[in-house]
Amino acid sequence: MKTTIKFLTVLFLFVSTSSFAQVKLAHINSQEIVALMPEMDSANVKLEKYGKELSDQMQDMQKEFQTKMEKYQKEDTDATPANIRERHNQELQEMYQRLQQAQQDNTENFQQEQQKKMQPVTQKIMDAVNAVAQEGSYVYI
Repeated sequence: MKTTIKFLTVLFLFVSTSSFAQVKLAHINSQEIVALMPEMDSANVKLEKYGKELSDQMQDMQKEFQTKMEKYQKEDTDATPANIRERHNQELQEMYQRLQQAQQDNTENFQQEQQKKMQPVTQKIMDAVNAVAQEGSYVYI
């Protein structure tokens, strides 16, 4: 529907050159509006806290991986049976894959949380813009 409205607005602007002076257009700087909204401070604090939690989890996983790798490097010698060394290598590979998967999951989870926190802010801006557009009879904002 928004695409249709935009198309009709553009079409109207091109077709109606004689009534061009009557068309009301507006421009807003949404980034500036978002930055000034008090809701953004709260959302940013919550996002920073969530990001710190995810970062701490990753650091713990990395430390565990590093500790286990160092342990196996000390334990595994030429005298260590091949099946034990293979098991250690397999365990390290699995830990590394879990670490990579956790990193990817954390990135996705953070982005989803960011969208969730921003949605009410975006909706509030859109509601205000639509109210001003309707009240002021703006054709395009």
